[in-house]
Amino acid sequence: MEIHTDFNRFKTKKTVVTIGTFDGVHIGHQTIIDRLKEAASRQGAESVILTFYPHPRMILHREDHGLQLLTTPEEKAEKLKESGVQHLMVYPFSEEFSRISAYDYVRNLLVTGLNAAEVIVGYDHRFGRNREGDFSTLSEWAEMLGFTATEIPAKEIDAVNVSSTKVRQCLLNGDIETANAYLGYTYSIKGTVIHGAAMGRTIGFPTANIHVDYPYKLIPGNGVYAIKAVVHGNQYLGIMNIGVRPTVDEGTKRHLEAHLFDFNNLIYDEKIEVSFLYKVRDEKKFGSIDELKAQISVDIQNVKMRL
Repeated sequence: MEIHTDFNRFKTKKTVVTIGTFDGVHIGHQTIIDRLKEAASRQGAESVILTFYPHPRMILHREDHGLQLLTTPEEKAEKLKESGVQHLMVYPFSEEFSRISAYDYVRNLLVTGLNAAEVIVGYDHRFGRNREGDFSTLSEWAEMLGFTATEIPAKEIDAVNVSSTKVRQCLLNGDIETANAYLGYTYSIKGTVIHGAAMGRTIGFPTANIHVDYPYKLIPGNGVYAIKAVVHGNQYLGIMNIGVRPTVDEGTKRHLEAHLFDFNNLIYDEKIEVSFLYKVRDEKKFGSIDELKAQISVDIQNVKMRL
């Protein structure tokens, strides 16, 4: 897959285009991607996904966009590549661009810029200034401008019953297994191991404190999780606590602390990727450090038995 960020340098004879954020590239998105690839093959054209960066909410709601994304730009590109899409066009989103009319959007971006022979959209897709464009206007202009407009019907998308919003809610609720089923892969975060209070080491369960590199990446809800972690290309099972550490801290800042089984190396400032397998239990406050240690031992044993 080719990734394009300079719209003016995009050159191909004929394309089939679909448009969207594609956050998570979940199994619902795959329905659209499959239709895109089928149409491109039928048209003798190349498949293109048009997306935007920065995320429109970062520009239109700068102070309160509240973004919690399932994939970083790099992760999304990798997932789209795995799905077999030929081109990813990442168009720069700006306040000026947000004011472009729906007609100019279609004519300038899709027809002149991407040379679209067919444009495929979901049943509720809107575009252009104030979201004024919809499928009926797209169909009208398609005849005028010489391309085909195709709408994926609601029943086809709804049959999959998956959306990025549903995946996010599952993760925030700690329902990792459902989220992973919706995604079609195991949800993960990438970060850097930072110095912490070293409390885990003092109680016999050393942990890697993780700072997530991408600031808008969604972190699952508080709790203890079974994980797989990759460090230096090697994979380890483990558990991760996400939360405020009520037994030892009484703070409000969230921490991500991973205890890796059969691993005791110092990896400060190293990169780590953590994949979430399932939620073990909620985070809770224990009456003493000894109670906390006993529960961690139980958590580790349960995860080892299950995995």
